[in-house]
Amino acid sequence: MNYSILDFLTLLGSVALFLYGMKLMSEGLQKVAGDRLRNILAVMTNNRFMGTLTGIFVTALVQSSSATTVMVVSFVNAGLLTLAQSMAVIMGANVGTTVTAWVIALFGFKVNISLFVLPIVAISLPFFTSGSVKRNSWGEFLLGFAFLFLGLDYLKGAVPDLKSSPEIFAVLTEYTSMGYASILIFMGIGAVLTMIVQASSATLAIALIMCSKGWITFDIAAAMILGGNIGTCITPILASVSGNLSAKRAAMGHFLFNFLGTIWVMVIYYPFTKFIIWLSAEYGPGSPVALFDFVSTADPQIVNQLNDNTLDMSNVKNSNLKLEFENMQFAVSYALSMFHTVFNVVNLLVMIWLTNAYVYLVTKLLKAKSNEDEEFSLRYISSGVIDSSEMGLLQVSLETKLFGQKTYKMFNYTRDMFKEKENSENFRNLMDKVDKYEKLSDEIEIEIGNYLNHLNNSSLSLRGERSVRSLYKIVDEMESIGDSCFNLAKHLMRKNEFATNFTTEITANIEKMLDKTDQALAHMVLVLSKNGFTETDLNNAYNKEDEINNFRNQLRNNNIEDVNKEIYSYTTGIIYMDVISECERIGDYVINVLEAVKEKRSAEH
Repeated sequence: MNYSILDFLTLLGSVALFLYGMKLMSEGLQKVAGDRLRNILAVMTNNRFMGTLTGIFVTALVQSSSATTVMVVSFVNAGLLTLAQSMAVIMGANVGTTVTAWVIALFGFKVNISLFVLPIVAISLPFFTSGSVKRNSWGEFLLGFAFLFLGLDYLKGAVPDLKSSPEIFAVLTEYTSMGYASILIFMGIGAVLTMIVQASSATLAIALIMCSKGWITFDIAAAMILGGNIGTCITPILASVSGNLSAKRAAMGHFLFNFLGTIWVMVIYYPFTKFIIWLSAEYGPGSPVALFDFVSTADPQIVNQLNDNTLDMSNVKNSNLKLEFENMQFAVSYALSMFHTVFNVVNLLVMIWLTNAYVYLVTKLLKAKSNEDEEFSLRYISSGVIDSSEMGLLQVSLETKLFGQKTYKMFNYTRDMFKEKENSENFRNLMDKVDKYEKLSDEIEIEIGNYLNHLNNSSLSLRGERSVRSLYKIVDEMESIGDSCFNLAKHLMRKNEFATNFTTEITANIEKMLDKTDQALAHMVLVLSKNGFTETDLNNAYNKEDEINNFRNQLRNNNIEDVNKEIYSYTTGIIYMDVISECERIGDYVINVLEAVKEKRSAEH
């Protein structure tokens, strides 16, 4: 066998170049689409058909079903999408990914794209030097397009030929002649290969090349593509590992959709593939089985020369043979793309009516231990595989919105403590909740911070980098709000330890200050949940902060007089002022959050 380590590394490098090109294409398009793409994904209706169309459109645009499904899992995790909505988008993503198959089939096998790779690279260069962020992103797309097809071209040459590696062909022949068992084996190979490279498009390209070289039959290559559909589920599953229960259910729903869809097509596999063969022969470029028949009967040396483009083209007979061979190759790629598309479209048309059944099934398979378990097991940003840096910014924005809601909820628990008797069971339970939320607040800050570091180290547009800086500030300030809420609770605990009693006037003043702080926090949560930002939003926050500051100054002056008059003890006055000052700090943090939100919104437009 003449297939060396260098040949094997060349094969791996070809796959890597193909995947890198797809990554560049996807990220470039996402940067160009910017906020529009994120808004399309974020603004989802309850209509399952609209959800499906959205999944198709977004996946076709970014050329990655994994990017779409990972985002869907994250949206479910953040509460932006319901489980039923997520299933509709995931179903659409499976159809959208078939566009990639057609791009590879039409350009990679019908057109000798390798001739245009270097000109495309040359065209992309001015985009990188233009100084425009948007044109730079278009340059990334063009460069990714060139690398993708350069990798595909190398991949064709890196697959060993029959003459130099007859042992490999003998092994393949052994495993491809086992009837239905061969279908199952190669479906498993397709699934494992996709799990390893985390891109079903790479599996599709390899299946296309192997079939176009006559190594495997059409039905075996189709089985590999089916396996790739199952293997692609690994990416959202990884992304959901550290997510909440809803995220895990969405990932499970994706797996069940692909797995059960594969089951029904396996039951009618041979009739289904025969239908695709007929479709390609009657309405397409020809029968996809003709190539394998030709390779099986033709001289292996001629076949190798046809694959290597070394056949003497001065001979008219050879020229005609080459043209016929290329047409047979295109028929293979066309039919496999047709198989991929028809399978996913039929699967969608059948399964979309069973959306509620899927929701019921995954809910039964993955049950919540308790309501408390769902709430405190939340880890808002998944630490699994993230396909897209730009789209990851939306995830962080959603997490900051939820973080704001959590800190507001924590403040309300602290406020409820003020109304309870210090030695009561309700008081102790509320203190426990505040303590849990304080720890949760620290965890959220760390997780979001780590995720922002991940985004900072990846490929971001200039707008994205500015957004990251603003998000760091937002997260830091909201964690400080959580600390202040915890400090408020501790001050109330100190009141109990020192056995001090607040007068009726002190109680009324604290309640009034808590009301003002509540209004500031509620305004912050409202602004975080909005898509836009106006100067009015910030001015309203400044007005509320001025009210808090003025009231604090008034109470501080009155406190000195009341202590001097011995209306209450010095210790009571200290605890009283500590509570008031902590509320004032929360007001300051709210202003800092909203100023950072303003910076972020400005960076995005």
